[in-house]
Amino acid sequence: MGENNIKFTVRTDLAIEARDMYVEDEQQEQSPQGVEVEEKTVDDIKVTYVTIDEAAEERLGKKAGNYITLESKAIRNQDTDMQKRLSVVLAEQLGELFKLNDIKEGQTCMVVGLGNHNVTPDALGPMAMEKVMVTTHLFKLHPETVAEGYRPVAAITPGVMGVTGVETSDIILGVLEKTKPDFVIAIDALASRSIDRINATIQLSDTGIHPGSGVGNKRKELSKSTLNIPVIAVGVPTVVDAVTITNDTIDYLLKHMGREWREKDDPSKSLTPAKMTFGEKTLREEDLPDLDQRKAILGMVGGLETHEKRQLIEEVLSPIGHNLMVTPKEVDGFMKDMAHVIASGINAALHERVKGDEAQSFTR
Repeated sequence: MGENNIKFTVRTDLAIEARDMYVEDEQQEQSPQGVEVEEKTVDDIKVTYVTIDEAAEERLGKKAGNYITLESKAIRNQDTDMQKRLSVVLAEQLGELFKLNDIKEGQTCMVVGLGNHNVTPDALGPMAMEKVMVTTHLFKLHPETVAEGYRPVAAITPGVMGVTGVETSDIILGVLEKTKPDFVIAIDALASRSIDRINATIQLSDTGIHPGSGVGNKRKELSKSTLNIPVIAVGVPTVVDAVTITNDTIDYLLKHMGREWREKDDPSKSLTPAKMTFGEKTLREEDLPDLDQRKAILGMVGGLETHEKRQLIEEVLSPIGHNLMVTPKEVDGFMKDMAHVIASGINAALHERVKGDEAQSFTR
């Protein structure tokens, strides 16, 4: 697998994946020192809290702070009822981050929609901005028309450096110097190391954000250290690289074969695809065959550890320029629905009078 000992590192913007990768690489069963992980289920939505201290920053490659991850197939399944619930849970978890960062009711907010509206998987921020409730102008010009339960909120879509020729963070800094909000919410597309998490995961954090991270083009960060005010980041993985797709496909193939073998041994467990629920269709870790069976199916490749398999695929694809960043073919609908969920959750978190499941229709 190459003559050098350089280890291929899968790029991910998700803290839970960075934690999982560390555990896999170090062959540990627990999180590294300085990392706390708590999981719970809220209204059928998996919520994971990851807290990283300064001692663990370098080990995980993630900034110290609080990360909250929501996992749901509401968008990919086009489940409008679940999307409503997801927006409500999103608003609640944003409220938790507000408390952790001492953000109080009535404080002013600037919502920043990062990304390129002309590139669909990178258009999450601009699309969400179209549905964010903007109120700052009303407070300034017609305060008598604003009811109790709303706060001043402004919004900006700064574009990307490839279009404007200006660093995105410099544009935002200039706007913040004039408007002077108390805190910022930044929305952007992310990248994941797992096909399962594409358009199925929302990460919230108080550690800031790198514009363009979802398409592998990191610029200057937006964080409390650069802006001097709290920055709440809202990100959704919309792209995955070809190395991850190939690796996951190999694993799915092995799990499919393992499931078929088990069902053959015990016919009572066999289900036709038409009778399977979504959860039963999902291939799980317990479906993976043992080492000898994997080698029987794929030979040497079947016997490789996960990180070895990824590194081999990267060594094959990268030199020929085929480690592409890929997004699902249904991305147009996914982005529209996800932008609506995020905007609804943000509106409900910012304005006491707004409820996440009431803001406009969740149907297309």
